[in-house]
Amino acid sequence: MYIGIDCGTQGTKAIVLDSVQKKVIGAGYAKHELITQSNGRREQQPNWWIEALQQALQIALKQAKNSPHFSPKLVKGIGISGQQHGLVMLDKNDRPLYKAKLWCDTETATENDILIEKLGGQTAVFEKLGIICQTGYTASKLSWFRQNYPDKFANIRKIMLPHDYLNYWLTGKFCSEFGDASGSGYFDVVKREWKREVFKYLAPELNMDEVLPKLLSAEQKIGVIKPEIATLFGFNENVIVSTGGGDNMMGAIGTGNIREGIATMSLGTSGTLYAYTQKPLLNLPPMIANFCSSNNGWLPLVCVMNITSSNKQLMNLLNIDIEELNQLAQQAPIGANGITILPFFNGERVPPLPNTKASILGLDSSNFTRENLCRAMMESATFTLRYGLDLFRQAGLKTSQIRLIGGGAKSSFWRQMIADVMNSEVICLQEEEAAALGGAIQAMWANGEGELEFLCETFIHLDENSKAYPNLSQVKNYQSAYERYLTHLSQLY
Repeated sequence: MYIGIDCGTQGTKAIVLDSVQKKVIGAGYAKHELITQSNGRREQQPNWWIEALQQALQIALKQAKNSPHFSPKLVKGIGISGQQHGLVMLDKNDRPLYKAKLWCDTETATENDILIEKLGGQTAVFEKLGIICQTGYTASKLSWFRQNYPDKFANIRKIMLPHDYLNYWLTGKFCSEFGDASGSGYFDVVKREWKREVFKYLAPELNMDEVLPKLLSAEQKIGVIKPEIATLFGFNENVIVSTGGGDNMMGAIGTGNIREGIATMSLGTSGTLYAYTQKPLLNLPPMIANFCSSNNGWLPLVCVMNITSSNKQLMNLLNIDIEELNQLAQQAPIGANGITILPFFNGERVPPLPNTKASILGLDSSNFTRENLCRAMMESATFTLRYGLDLFRQAGLKTSQIRLIGGGAKSSFWRQMIADVMNSEVICLQEEEAAALGGAIQAMWANGEGELEFLCETFIHLDENSKAYPNLSQVKNYQSAYERYLTHLSQLY
């Protein structure tokens, strides 16, 4: 038995994977609160993640007990997936010095601009790191904290990412891995090491060798769980914990995106698009994040911040649920009778508009209907992802198939829209919790259960019933609506 944990923005998911039956036999979920302000602040208390992990895992274990021969004593390993970029800072007593600023926090946009300027501009940053620092990465959060809480800053003894924090709680080992570290903004993604020059600028008072975690490659074990954790869940004390990784890196493993030619697209609170490469790509558009993968390759990635979250804004306004949103959207034509939405309620990372607000354009007395608004909102989220796919194509990244994950992928209507807008075949997976599944598979890999490719082929199953192919006439109509979206977008930057 292996455990996969995915600590996301909205909640934590846990699965129990039976390596003999080759299927998930238990799943649990616990919700997180989110601290928000109109200035772009997005924060959570790190202890909320621990509480949610315990709740979700207890639910998953209880469900697994319905499976023949299951016992918590049979669990052999745990792999953690975590939301990327969050900043966790601990004092000498391992207590958080401040709330965790999250990936979707745009309050530190000014600090990010200053960081890039001080390091010599975007070209110089790319030469140093192999990646361009974006608002939302960990680096600008550290600058922000240093400026606003200098006394607390001096008390930092450990700096972690969210999945590192959960691994530390499980094992007491202060470690990180290359994939999640890639999004810190002070990590060289080509040499796979912390970048001393950048960290020295961010935190001249701190000793990098003491406050940053030890780096491990993806197939390594961090260690075994602490005795009190074993007692808490009824495990034996030899349960290993793998390096884990960021949610996108674990999502790549959980969708079998470990070889070139496949892309994964996540339709969650945010949206991501990523594809595996064996070598780091050197001539990428700056908006593509050239992260390391959590299987010792690279994972070029585009992240947009407003996907299902933008749909929820409209659902709350109209007091409708997700089923009604889909029904209303289908009653409007492609292009929503001329309405275009720029859905940047939380600012945006790609395109780089961290301080921009959302806009509804093209309204008139005849098209201002619920149906058109619902259609336009779903199209706008899809167009932002298409913008990212165009960057991939510009960089020469070719994909034969897009594998969809996240809550939005459950909508057959949205799947077809994506196939048409992207002009690509799309498909979902039978196991919905791809990042948690990726964590469990990585734990199996770390524990010597087989090569990663074999494990992915064994435990990852495509849902052929979900497959959607582009409709050529609809591809043409969506292209016209997308070009209108680009015209409005071009006026913002």
